[in-house]
Amino acid sequence: MNIGIVGNGLVGSTAAYAIIMRGLGRKIVLVDKNKKRSIAETNDLLHAIPFANPLTVRHGNYEDLADCKLVVIAAGVSQRKGESRLDLLKRNADVFAKVIPAILTVAPESILVIATNPLDIMTYIATRFAADFGVPATRVLGTGTMLDTARFRSLLGAMLDIDPQHVHGYVVGEHGDSEVLTWSLATVGAMGLEEFCKQRSIIFDEDRKRRVDDGVRNAAYSIIDGKGATYYGIGSAIAKIVDVILHDQRSILTVSTMTSLTGGAADVSISLPNLVGGNGILETLPLPLSIGESVELKRSVEILKAEIEKIDI
Repeated sequence: MNIGIVGNGLVGSTAAYAIIMRGLGRKIVLVDKNKKRSIAETNDLLHAIPFANPLTVRHGNYEDLADCKLVVIAAGVSQRKGESRLDLLKRNADVFAKVIPAILTVAPESILVIATNPLDIMTYIATRFAADFGVPATRVLGTGTMLDTARFRSLLGAMLDIDPQHVHGYVVGEHGDSEVLTWSLATVGAMGLEEFCKQRSIIFDEDRKRRVDDGVRNAAYSIIDGKGATYYGIGSAIAKIVDVILHDQRSILTVSTMTSLTGGAADVSISLPNLVGGNGILETLPLPLSIGESVELKRSVEILKAEIEKIDI
């Protein structure tokens, strides 16, 4: 199966590299308005293939996406130092007004994976544009809080001295400042977090929770401050989504999609655990959140709705 990547900057090219390292698909097509950059990234990636997995990489135009099962969209302007994801809205909305129709004109059956910030709103915009081509919302998904969820589990695992693969907990809501860490649902193995800490005589107080929360919520800002951009983590998250879709793995991922489970009509794209397979979003799963977490999630939804109301699409 073939994979398209539109936008060959740091995120798009890193995603391509991660896909190659995992040996996914048969061909990757890179598309970018900066042809020189696209050609350079293609050549660099081609030189990695002999050390990885046999597939092909080529640069091209939108027409070359026609046979792609899915298209990753990482096109847009980058997040500036000190700039929130929501600040990017107006600058990137215009980009999608051109990119989404260009893709779906030649690849109307493809699944769109959005990786452009502000992620949830860009996923909403992509879904609206895709609807004009008869593409259902289930075939448009954003990377959402996959990376935030990974950070949550990783930091918890480090504090508990446990392999984070055995730590479970979700970050839901906006991929951004209003995201919600679901402490009430966090488990280690089959045990609730509080029970596990009691069993192991681990003191996990509010101060430790605040440190984890800060580490998750401000990770991107810290990385951007140190090196200007984030791309390894999100590139790996994109590769995971590609793997799940190409192999119909039926995995539960906190991707961003249009949903009505947060109350009211499906007029906002936001992250909740979603069952993802070969056709995109198969089902959005409700979470038994605590009262406080439910209030936080509602606030996150309202923040995104308020920003959506500012755009004209």
